[in-house]
Amino acid sequence: MNIAHNDKRRGGSAINGYTSSKKGYKMILKIRKRVEKPSGWSKEIRLIRQIKQHGLVKANHLFQLTMIGWNLI
Repeated sequence: MNIAHNDKRRGGSAINGYTSSKKGYKMILKIRKRVEKPSGWSKEIRLIRQIKQHGLVKANHLFQLTMIGWNLI
């Protein structure tokens, strides 16, 4: 069973079997997980959920510091 393929939903999955059986679909799920995991971590653990810095430059620095922390973990 894949992440986006939800058979437990009433009415079945919105993703049909033809799409979810493709090689590219499984590859996209791996890439999505690689992107979503640090984003979720930064929102849950670090200060990214509600940024208290004003300005794009300061917010960008905070984001970069958070992603450096993710890379260290």
